[in-house]
Order: sequence, then C-alpha cells, then structure tokens
Amino acid sequence: MSLMYPEINPIIFSLNLFGIELALRYYSLSYIFGILIAWWIILTIVRTKTIWPNHQIPLDSKSVEDLIFYLALGIIIGGRVGYILFYQPEVIINNPIFIIQVWKGGMSFHGGFLGVVASGLLFAYLRKIPVLTLGDVIAVASPPGIFLGRLANFINGELWGKPTSSNVGMIFPSKDAQMCPDFWLTICTRHPTQLYEALFEGALLGVILLFFLFKMKGLKYPGRSISIFLIIYGVSRFFIEYFRQADLQFITDENPFGHLIIFSQNMLEYGGLTMGQILSIPMIIVGLTLFNFSKFHNLKK
Repeated sequence: MSLMYPEINPIIFSLNLFGIELALRYYSLSYIFGILIAWWIILTIVRTKTIWPNHQIPLDSKSVEDLIFYLALGIIIGGRVGYILFYQPEVIINNPIFIIQVWKGGMSFHGGFLGVVASGLLFAYLRKIPVLTLGDVIAVASPPGIFLGRLANFINGELWGKPTSSNVGMIFPSKDAQMCPDFWLTICTRHPTQLYEALFEGALLGVILLFFLFKMKGLKYPGRSISIFLIIYGVSRFFIEYFRQADLQFITDENPFGHLIIFSQNMLEYGGLTMGQILSIPMIIVGLTLFNFSKFHNLKK
C-alpha cells in the first residue's frame, strides 16, 4: 500500500517573451504569500496593545513595512548564500554564475534563518528597538512561510524521504526518487518528509507560538518566543532528518545515508549526522539558553 502523489504542475503558468520563458511557480508563490502573511501577523501584533507590557509598542505600521523589506532581503540572500556554502561550496570555483541563478533552485532554510537574524539585528540597531522583543515578533510571524515552503517542496517533488514500506510511503515521480536499494523488490515508495516538516516545523510551531504570544502574553518574557521557535524547529528538523533522504552530493557507495559525521567503532558504522542535523544542533542549544535566560527577565504587564 502507498499514498498517491498528487501530480500538480509546479508551474502555474508560463509566458515566452522574446525567447525568454517567464514562469510563475508555486515555489515562488510560497515566498510571496509567506512574506505577506508574516506582514499581516506583525501588523496584528503591533495593533494589539493589550499584549504589550505597559502598552509600550516599539513599532508602528510604517516601521513594519520597512522591517518586512529587510526580512525579505535576508531570506533571499541568506537562503541562497547558505545553500551554496552548506550544500554546494564547489560551485563558487567551478560555476560562480550559479550563485545568482536563483530560478534554477537551491535555497537553504538555515541560510535564510541566518539572513533573517542578520537583517533583524541590523533593523533593531538602526531603529533602536529591543533585539529580543523584535526577535520574538519575527519568530511568531515565521512559521506560515515555512509551512508554505514545504508544501511547495512537495509540489515540486523534491526533498523527499528515505524508502519505506509503511502505509505512509508515497511514489514520487522523479527518476532519482525511484532509485531504491537493489534489495527493494517493489515500486520505490518514500516518506513524504516535506509534509512532515510542513506539519511540525510550520503548522504546529505556528499554533504554539501564536497561542503563547496572544493568550499567555508572551511578550512579557523577551526572548521566550525565539527560544520556542529554535527548540521546536531544531528538534523537529533533527528527527525528521532520520526519515529524509540526504542531498545527492553527500551520498556515496561508502556513505549511502549522506552523513557528514559518521559514528563508528572497530571499523563498524553505527550512525551519523546529516548536514540538516548538524545545522539544527546550534539552534537547539541557543534556544535552550534563551529559554533559561527569559525566565529571569520577565517584564511587568
């Protein structure tokens, strides 16, 4: 048994203009709508005075517009640079033009995250806004974009999981997705890890953060929303990596699971860590540190 993969054309429509094909893709829309939803959430937070300690709001509607511009640049630049540095550093020398060819694919969540951190820090410094408070607001607004991005990965038929014979297995149509081990006797079915990530890193995380901010007055604890984001995303991504197929450039005959760090004893391998897991560990550590810090720095209502 397997789940049917809904073969949705990743291109919504395309237009050939003077020999140049212009296409609107679901992947592009996921970024656009993710940013627009984040804008709406931040505006809602800014306009809800009752959740701010002492009703002191460091942002206004115009500042939110400027913040979204900073964050959009951080996402795009950070996501692209992160992908190149973390997953394909060799193209810097072999094919440097690929760095700016964003339309050919290749964005890293962890790179985009670092880009958002950098742009948020710069914005907070220029506008003299408390860093942790601004970070909390950005953290709460981020999960919808993650959710939409993973759905777009699913529609693209990319970033699928490892082969599985369980009932959640899905047949992805790409040639690479059908390359199961030699002992696999049936059609290659894989974990739909894009949907796992959309559920845990996007939907669940978003609901928890919104509940904490609006119902539990989370802004009284600077840094707490950031810590929740880092911990839940980091832990979710770390464990989903066990079901997710590693990037092809990391897979070899000697390293079929694409581990960057391999655990072995007496010449016998017994596990390892993927790039996604390695990048998630610092998120968890920083999140736990911030969570502990925020317990002792609550603001009066």
